[in-house]
Amino acid sequence: AGRPAGVIGIADEMRPETPEAVALLQKAGIKVWLISGDAPKVTEAIARQAGIGHFIGATRPEDKAGRIVAMKKKGASVAMTGDGINDAPALAEADIGIAMGSGTDVAMETAGITLMRPDPRLVSAALGVSRATWRKIWQNLFWAFIYNMIGIPLAAFGLLNPALAGAAMAMSSVSVVTSSLLLRRWKPEF
Repeated sequence: AGRPAGVIGIADEMRPETPEAVALLQKAGIKVWLISGDAPKVTEAIARQAGIGHFIGATRPEDKAGRIVAMKKKGASVAMTGDGINDAPALAEADIGIAMGSGTDVAMETAGITLMRPDPRLVSAALGVSRATWRKIWQNLFWAFIYNMIGIPLAAFGLLNPALAGAAMAMSSVSVVTSSLLLRRWKPEF
């Protein structure tokens, strides 16, 4: 009587894809941080398991948001991934807020991106497809600029009749749409 009969330990399981997800982000040149509300020792153990070199534990929700603001003030572009109510303030402060689809409604409403599966590798995939989309937009703008640099002077000097100019404009639109559809071939690295 009055003596402990046993000990119960409770721990969160890290998703098995997490180390690969961290490696993909690091390979893309992204500095990965783990900012957690868990105890510092727990945070350190998880960070080491995941291959994350920068970590801070025992962080309150408002402190997470403050860390994001501090990083942005230093000129960093900051993406934040989270799934809980405690992550919502930091998701709102980040340049890119990414919520896991298995997370809370508050996190998903606050984030700009919601991943439909709870696979952390999708963070890298989302950043990859957004970069590919950005490159495609600039490529399409370049070709539209070239088209206009050639077509407008020809039309202005009467060297391009209106019917031909209309057909050329339609072909230009088709080429931009076709070029954009090539993004459907994009596949993540994993």
